[in-house]
Order: sequence, then C-alpha cells, then structure tokens
Amino acid sequence: MQQVTLHVQGMSCGSCVNKIEGNVGKLNGVESVDVQLSEGKVNVTFNEGTVNLGDIKGTIKDSGYEVMEESTKEDGPGCSCCH
Repeated sequence: MQQVTLHVQGMSCGSCVNKIEGNVGKLNGVESVDVQLSEGKVNVTFNEGTVNLGDIKGTIKDSGYEVMEESTKEDGPGCSCCH
C-alpha cells in the first residue's frame, strides 16, 4: 500500500468532501480517502499495483477540483520560476 497527501484547490464545503471521497473511493485499489477540507488536503491510501496516482489525480480533476503539484526539496523554497 502507498499513502499520499494531495493538495487540492476548489473544495469549499461538505458536499465537496463527499464528492471527492465518493469518486476516489470507488476506484478499484483505493483503500481509504480522507479529505481535510480546512487544509485543502486529500490523503489517499491505495494499492499501487491496482491503481496509479495519475488515475486518482484524474478522478479528482474530473470531479471539478484542481490538484496542485508538490514541489520537491530540490526545487528550492517553493519558487517555481527559479528552476
């Protein structure tokens, strides 16, 4: 099992939480989905042999939300223009 935390923009209420948890939770291979609305985060535990991260991100995007890409430590202090 793999666990990831995705930063998602556009979530504003309980219906958003239910929509994401419902749609991502239906994917074959997803073990659990936990949306933290106040932090704009979605924690997903999934079987990487059955479903990939791209499918999960695609499902969130198809639900009407924007998945923000994580910056790695090599990228510097969160500045995308200085690569």
